[in-house]
Amino acid sequence: MRFNLSDEDFGYRGDIVLRGVSIAINDGERVALIGESGAGKSTLISVLQHRYAADTAFVPQDLGLVGNLSVFHNIYMGSLQRHSLAHNLLNLVWPRPTEVARVRPIAEQLGLGDKLFSKVGELSGGQQQRTAICRAILQGGLALLGDEPVSANDQHQSRVIMDAITASFGTVVLAMHDVALALEYSTRIIGIKDQNIAIDVAADKVTRADLDFLYLK
Repeated sequence: MRFNLSDEDFGYRGDIVLRGVSIAINDGERVALIGESGAGKSTLISVLQHRYAADTAFVPQDLGLVGNLSVFHNIYMGSLQRHSLAHNLLNLVWPRPTEVARVRPIAEQLGLGDKLFSKVGELSGGQQQRTAICRAILQGGLALLGDEPVSANDQHQSRVIMDAITASFGTVVLAMHDVALALEYSTRIIGIKDQNIAIDVAADKVTRADLDFLYLK
């Protein structure tokens, strides 16, 4: 079992956001968390990330990028822990050809090959999102947690991203706003409404219409 929570409440600044959460996510599952903005998807992703950081890559909603560094350097940050401080500092000043060769194919896969040495702060929101995803792919791990990792990209780029994510990680848990995309790429849907998990079902057992109740006032 990769992630497990049992009858727990979670809050933010003293306010309860989620009540009685019980979920067990196994290796190999691709799980989409859906629901209205503010339902608690980000809270649940954050809890899982803090408890299961080992062997888990993470794409936060704020992306965690350094705007005045290049796409290359931001992606390379996914491998900082593999190298010595001296190696990382030298690579910051003089990018090593071996490291560029490792990063470039990942960037090209997500359409960033021609932006490799552009400053991240000069990129569009979608390009910045893809940079953060490339960093997570380079980091690797047994699972990926992502908080709205495709929200700033169009449908074509979103599918390219989802293809890359599912090819790179055995277990995936993503908070998603696009229900159709969630149904297409996930094996399991967890819907959140009114501070509770309102539905937890195999993705091939539901339709978009079955999930509309999550968005009704």
